[in-house]
Amino acid sequence: MHEPPYPTELKPYGKALLDLARRREEVLCLSGDLTRQCEIDLFQAELPGRFIHGGMAEANMMGMAGTLARCGHIPFVHTFGVFATRRPYDQIANAIAYPNLPVRIIGFMPGVSTPGGPSHQAIDDVALMRALPNMTVIDVADAVEVRQVVEAIVDVPGPVYVRLKRGEIPVIFDEDHLLNLDRAEVLTEGTDVALFASGMMLAPALSAARVLGKHGVSVSVVNVPVIKPLDTVTVQGVAAEAKVVLTAENHSVIGGLGSAVAETIAEAGLGRPLRRIGLQDTFAEGSMSGPYLFEKYGLSTRSLIEAAWAALGRPGAAPAVPVAVVETGEYSPV
Repeated sequence: MHEPPYPTELKPYGKALLDLARRREEVLCLSGDLTRQCEIDLFQAELPGRFIHGGMAEANMMGMAGTLARCGHIPFVHTFGVFATRRPYDQIANAIAYPNLPVRIIGFMPGVSTPGGPSHQAIDDVALMRALPNMTVIDVADAVEVRQVVEAIVDVPGPVYVRLKRGEIPVIFDEDHLLNLDRAEVLTEGTDVALFASGMMLAPALSAARVLGKHGVSVSVVNVPVIKPLDTVTVQGVAAEAKVVLTAENHSVIGGLGSAVAETIAEAGLGRPLRRIGLQDTFAEGSMSGPYLFEKYGLSTRSLIEAAWAALGRPGAAPAVPVAVVETGEYSPV
């Protein structure tokens, strides 16, 4: 793995989808009036005959996707995460999830990665999609996983929801990293804290583990790209070896990764203190800066360190977080 500040990559998803479509004629691309913003201008330019502009009518777009899937196509549907879930939820449930159709719903700008305020911040999308039978829910962490997720989901027998960050995507993993839809990946092993992270929270989780390790706290960091179906075997195994459990997600602490891990360890009878890092049952405000929102709402390296320190009952103040110097084209976790 790389260490922060991470190199970045532009439009890894758009390039990967186009590469897949060149090889798989059944792949179609649908846009909800956010073509460039969802990186699918690349697809539109090269394969316009397989590009469908659904306009600013997401519910209708989901209905179209379900119909196209019934005809043998594999539709990839694109818009911002909040418009891909809240607005067309009934159509997703009845036209896609209930008939168990191979529609791939790609939701950009998850959680508070957008400064656009509550109308644009998908803070409940994982909870909504996780509640639907047949739905696979994925939250990838870096550009390597973004590139791989397209190929990984194309033949999943049923609907899939994927959360994707926009813009410059950090490269955390080496090129030999393999995204596995069946297994969460244990990146570091420790006996004090079991830290389960998904999506954009993996980078601060790794940074928190480094700082805590220098102060005598042993941390297992587990990358959980697939929130449903959750790899309960790995979650139970890692949690059983730790004193406390932490979850980290760019989402409400209700209904997402934190809830999934809590259910898993409770059903396994594991008595471990649990701390859930995420939005604490609140809407976030608008802002000119995404990092400002991550810090304000407790989705930061510092928040993870303080939660682990307190949960373990360590004396004194939690360790401070080193300030990362970021150059143009680099990414560092908040």
